[in-house]
Amino acid sequence: MNANWNYPTNVRAGAGRINELVNICQELNIQAPLFVTDPGLAIMPMVMNIIRDCEEANLAIGMFSDIKPNPTGQNINDGIAAYRAGKHDGVIAFGGGSGIDAGKAIAVVVNQTCSVWDLEDIGDNWLNADPDRIPPIIGIPTTAGTGSEVGRASLIINEDERKKAIIFHPKMLPTCVILDPELTIGLPPVLTAATGMDALSHNLEAYCSPSYHPMAKGIAIEGIRLVKDYLPTAVADGVNIDARTQMIVASSMGATAFQRGLGGMHALAHPLGAIYDAHHGMLNAILMPYVLKANYKAIDSDIAKLAQYLDLDATFDAFLEWILSIRQEIKIPHALSAIIPEDSRLAEIGEMAVLDPSAGTNPIAHDVATYTRIAQNAYNGSL
Repeated sequence: MNANWNYPTNVRAGAGRINELVNICQELNIQAPLFVTDPGLAIMPMVMNIIRDCEEANLAIGMFSDIKPNPTGQNINDGIAAYRAGKHDGVIAFGGGSGIDAGKAIAVVVNQTCSVWDLEDIGDNWLNADPDRIPPIIGIPTTAGTGSEVGRASLIINEDERKKAIIFHPKMLPTCVILDPELTIGLPPVLTAATGMDALSHNLEAYCSPSYHPMAKGIAIEGIRLVKDYLPTAVADGVNIDARTQMIVASSMGATAFQRGLGGMHALAHPLGAIYDAHHGMLNAILMPYVLKANYKAIDSDIAKLAQYLDLDATFDAFLEWILSIRQEIKIPHALSAIIPEDSRLAEIGEMAVLDPSAGTNPIAHDVATYTRIAQNAYNGSL
């Protein structure tokens, strides 16, 4: 399958579409791109091939890969320095959520007088950046999870405050996106599972959000179906191009749908990731049934309708059973204790969750005690 569409940005989907990167750079008048990725991908043959192709086309490409799995403000400052030193004129944001989030954050700040923290998603902070000074960004995911390639925000760790800050600007949305499933072929089953459940969490929380955005809600429904139909195959048969294609599309759909908002899974996953440096997708995957159960009174009817669309019994219980079943099938742990070393800071997590922007579109406005209890239940595996 090869397809192009223009929502929410220019998207080129299909196997082998990475070969169009040089042409895309030329179309966007990028002569000296900074290729931003994580250190693991930086040494992969596929990245070396991309760099070679760009150099052969006389693009003055440079690479920046000093990025943690949860990118930090220092990572962004170092990337800005690399961009300026190389006299670059655009960003290729390549990889999973860390590489793409970092690439977008570097691009949005590099030509500004403000800092990255001046663009935290609070009020009208995004007005602190001059949109005409933001260079073009090309987003290329190598995982099917975050959907950051079609997002207008990045999650960056504020080291001083020990929290994940949402950095937002409308022009952080990449100008062009390449969804090439072949780039996800080497992803191990455990990461395929965790990132795939992250895509599910985005679609699912967007669907459950009380915000009014019918287009986003419709996208979320179909994104959930794609995860249901294709994630187990992608995990079990990682070279299945059809499954990989449908999952990378479902991931982009999730990030498009959450224009409607997210919810309690992310409100808890953000501080848990900031404090324990745990994998964001795995956190959402583990938290999912516990948050769904806590939101039951507000989402029962909508989840029943969703279950019917998914060819399940039209009940909340049937949907929850499917969530538990797919998690077991793809080997997602049932409890946070599998990835979090201790539970002494869960009350602090609850306090941070209430303040997280994602909590604002949870179907129920949970208080600190409730978020702490959800986190404790998830840690103990007490559903």
